[in-house]
Amino acid sequence: MTSTLHRRGTAGAPPPATPAASAQGDAGQVAAETAGAPLPFERTRRLRATAARRALVRETRLSPAQLVMPLFVVPGRARREPIASMPGQERLSPDLVVELAADLAALGVGGLMLFGIPTEKDPRGEAAADPDGPVPEALRQLRAADLPLVLAADVCLCEYTTHGHCGIVVGDRIDNDATLPQLANAALAYASAGAEIVAPSGMMDGQVATLRAALDAVGQTEIGILAYASKHASALYGPFREAADSTPAFGDRRSHQMDPANSREALREMALDAAEGADILMVKPAITSLDLLARARQRFDLPLAAYQVSGELAMLEAAAAHGWIDRRRTGLELLTAIARAGADVILTYLARDAAAWLAEERSR
Repeated sequence: MTSTLHRRGTAGAPPPATPAASAQGDAGQVAAETAGAPLPFERTRRLRATAARRALVRETRLSPAQLVMPLFVVPGRARREPIASMPGQERLSPDLVVELAADLAALGVGGLMLFGIPTEKDPRGEAAADPDGPVPEALRQLRAADLPLVLAADVCLCEYTTHGHCGIVVGDRIDNDATLPQLANAALAYASAGAEIVAPSGMMDGQVATLRAALDAVGQTEIGILAYASKHASALYGPFREAADSTPAFGDRRSHQMDPANSREALREMALDAAEGADILMVKPAITSLDLLARARQRFDLPLAAYQVSGELAMLEAAAAHGWIDRRRTGLELLTAIARAGADVILTYLARDAAAWLAEERSR
């Protein structure tokens, strides 16, 4: 009986399942039940599928209004001089600056930054403060044209000195404190001619405080100061020095421009300029200062600017001319990276082209 009952209980039944066999069976059942079902992972590509979706969720948006076009102004009329190392850029007389400015305004570009190349230079850079110099003349004509552009003027002596340095040279060094009054005189000349913003770029200690005090003393309290607060002694300035005829006749600028290796010092310079009364803080060059922009964005509430310098333009243009990169896509990608890092204002020689590209994208 016992054996019969045992046989009845086991006849035709599968053997007891072992743990391993049970796991295999469960997995097979799950696989069968979920065949064709989506797996449980994040599908971030959903929002990249179409141009419209990508535009809808874009985190960093470029606008022509945040772009500032640097321009090199020479004396005279109907004067146009191409700059060999900066393809597409020219030195322009004030009348032609106004013509170009009208085009930029029509494209929605935010402003201009003017650099002057005088007829004559001297060791002290006296022409920087000449009320009849190329920058003041251009500012007066621009103001008369009443264009919706912010007018800014660079304040430095390098374009105006025979030695090409950013300040007054005594012996073999730049005399910081002797340079400050010259910078103040230049800023006053530009403000009187119509500049809304003056931009000290020489990296002289105390330059922002000096300009603020000089402007306030004559009632120019509404003139803003854009401080080149973190300006590295960069190899990317070469084409600019050709454009502005400001290559140093001897030595270099590492005694006053910053060591590119230093980031804490850069933030200290920004803090000092903010304390001295700067309205906008700028880093230069832009592409090698993205980390500084990001850190500054966390630390300062002031607007931040970045200068996409001449060497950055030259590399882009050279690579594009060889067909190695797409000029338009690369240009916009670089500008977007600068904005993404924290720049509210971007000085760029691509301002006109970028504004046109952005307009085309909006019209599609």
